[in-house]
Amino acid sequence: MRARRGWLGAGLVLGVGSVWFGLGSQSHLTAAAPAAGQALAVPPQTYTPPRTPDGQPDMQGIWANRGVNSYDLEHGMSEAHLKITGIQQNWKPAIVDPPNGKFPYQPWAAAKRKEIQDNYLTLTKTEYVDPHTLCYLSGIPRIFYQSEFQILQPPGHVVFLQEFNHAYRVVPLDGRPHLGDNFKLWMGDSRGRWEGNTLVVDVTSNNDKTWWDVVGSFHSDALHIVERYTFVDADTINYEATFDDPKVFTRPWTMAWPLTREKEPGFQLLEEACWEGERDLPRFLELGYRYYFGESWKLR
Repeated sequence: MRARRGWLGAGLVLGVGSVWFGLGSQSHLTAAAPAAGQALAVPPQTYTPPRTPDGQPDMQGIWANRGVNSYDLEHGMSEAHLKITGIQQNWKPAIVDPPNGKFPYQPWAAAKRKEIQDNYLTLTKTEYVDPHTLCYLSGIPRIFYQSEFQILQPPGHVVFLQEFNHAYRVVPLDGRPHLGDNFKLWMGDSRGRWEGNTLVVDVTSNNDKTWWDVVGSFHSDALHIVERYTFVDADTINYEATFDDPKVFTRPWTMAWPLTREKEPGFQLLEEACWEGERDLPRFLELGYRYYFGESWKLR
């Protein structure tokens, strides 16, 4: 059984601000960040993975993101975030298309996100607070860069288990049709297929309530996602996801980064429920108030 590392697993909501501490496995990250738009993921190589009993390339195990934090996918962590947590800035760009590493928002959507960014450190409206901080489900692909996750492969399926909030995804591989458009889900409706050693997952029926980061990078319920998981070697998967949302974006766009296998002996997911049994909030409050009001401030 491992100790939790680099993951504080809860949001801080202050009367004067809101700071998200969910950085996944940030303690592992030391490499310098590439330029904006430069591909973060390792280019796929020729590798033939072992097979499961039903013939799938075997992805089973515990995996983690090694480079993407969910604070601000375009700019990395803020000065306040860095100072309060004391964590080194290890941000790497995940948006690989467009080449400038920016979300291709339509003008109205860019204005809406700017409104959130200008106000997310206040509590004047709940819509300025990251849904993840409020313990809602992560959505796709935030399930993969918000703490470790596990992959299981029962016959005919791929199952993703997220440590955060007991979230999960069940991806059938039998070619069944998607749910109807009247279903809108936090984790979407996934259907998968294998193209050689690459798992391709088509995700529809997304609701419009999840964000990609703390600072309000949002989407609509028209979002359609196509994910590709390609083995690079036994311990690395190249993850790529393309997002199409004609209500919000001017064009489809793509994120990519490597997922690496967790090889620590005895490593397992913890029972982390985000809210139940929370004991760190007083400490978070004191850290936040000391940042805003000075080091001499004490929680009373």
